[in-house]
Amino acid sequence: MDVREQLAQDLLGAPYASLTSQKKSVIDLIADQKPSGLGPMAHIDERDGWAKLADQVAKVGGSWRFIITFVIVLIAWVTLNALLAARAFDPYPFIFLNLMLSMVAALQAPVIMMSQNRQGLIDRAAAEHDYVVNMRAELEIMLLHDKLDALRERDVLAQGDTISAQLKQLSADVAELKAMRQA
Repeated sequence: MDVREQLAQDLLGAPYASLTSQKKSVIDLIADQKPSGLGPMAHIDERDGWAKLADQVAKVGGSWRFIITFVIVLIAWVTLNALLAARAFDPYPFIFLNLMLSMVAALQAPVIMMSQNRQGLIDRAAAEHDYVVNMRAELEIMLLHDKLDALRERDVLAQGDTISAQLKQLSADVAELKAMRQA
């Protein structure tokens, strides 16, 4: 019987062919005695420039520094245009400011969503990898328990044989002592 088939039967109680791809990968790792590695996270391309840009925009746009700076710029814009009154480049009701805010929101929101989607992929891949590592650890512990049980059984049998031999020797010694007392 194949090692993988044997491991699948012993550890999971199912034939190797019927296992999910995750469980097969765990059995393969145990059989090959290889570390888990990156696994599913390897398909996420860290060199994608647009993804990095989206991450940077989300990082900057979601920071207190950005919020405080943005509030200061808004207050300065409104104050400057209110003080300039008739000569203001964007008089009250600040239509140009509203246009700019709408454009920032319209551009920033999808970019942040792209970053969140990418982070979701990374998180799912990490969770899947953690699942494989945890399952492998659990199965490896089960294998160790089986090995310990086999060692204990062998030791108990060896002790039984030793006790048996000692009892035979003791019986022989008792018989010899009886024979010496009768003589």
